[in-house]
Amino acid sequence: MVSLRRIEGADGRVVLRDVSVRYGRRLALEAVSGEFPSGSMTAVVGANGAGKSTLLMAIAGIVPLTRGSVTCGTRQRLAYLPQHAAIDREYPLTLAELIALGGWRELGPFRAAGASLRARAAAAAETVGLATKLALSVRELSAGELQRALFARLILQDAAVILLDEPLAAVDAPTVSVLLEQMMRWHEEGRTVIAVLHDLARVRAHFPSTLVLARRCLAWGKTEAALPALAA
Repeated sequence: MVSLRRIEGADGRVVLRDVSVRYGRRLALEAVSGEFPSGSMTAVVGANGAGKSTLLMAIAGIVPLTRGSVTCGTRQRLAYLPQHAAIDREYPLTLAELIALGGWRELGPFRAAGASLRARAAAAAETVGLATKLALSVRELSAGELQRALFARLILQDAAVILLDEPLAAVDAPTVSVLLEQMMRWHEEGRTVIAVLHDLARVRAHFPSTLVLARRCLAWGKTEAALPALAA
């Protein structure tokens, strides 16, 4: 089990100023401004097409901004997990190798994982309940097991800012519990967690703050105060 520890020396604050993103003629995000404080835990909610995934990609620097700016105090220590459908399961990797990729800074070109990295990968696998499956190919994993493995990889990344796009979609109930527990652990360690979610009951139960999107920001703040904007 990976022990709980405070993350030190990293500014996990993310500030958006008038952030707009356009795909061709379609405006995906329009003039979104606000701040995710360092160490905060925020759900991003809204209807399909509201710009939730685009927001995470804008923060990660994956899509160019049409206007505005994103300030991230520690972008070099930012981790991003896309939606499940965006993960290529055909690449020939074992589960242990997939998790170890979270320590890519230690690998370098054409280098195998060292003993320390392999030990940390095994510990991360144990944290998410996969300790007995390290030799399996990623193609042999269920949807829930793959998502657990990707969370274990995030553990190794040791990021100050963690972006999760629909991390609880299409996984079984036991996996949901494991992943929520890990998100809580990251929050307790002082990391900034930003997650796109659809289950409002889980948002209310686990996320102190919520951003409601409909291309524009409809509400952003304490969860119970922000969620009524969905019905507006």
